[in-house]
Amino acid sequence: MKFNVVLTEAEEGGFDVIVPAIDGCFTEGDTIEQALDNAKEAILCYIEGLEKVNAYKSKGNEIIRELELAF
Repeated sequence: MKFNVVLTEAEEGGFDVIVPAIDGCFTEGDTIEQALDNAKEAILCYIEGLEKVNAYKSKGNEIIRELELAF
């Protein structure tokens, strides 16, 4: 799975990063490399959180299937 990230030089130094595909997913880093590493961690934490809240209860007339994405 691939995500675009937007890096912006921060006024106080370093870089701010946002992940446009994930609302509210942002981070920062002192260098571009650190900012990108932090972005990877933020994305993985977001996905991990989704897995934890994915406890949907069926109403009886629905079919629930699990989909696996490789990334």
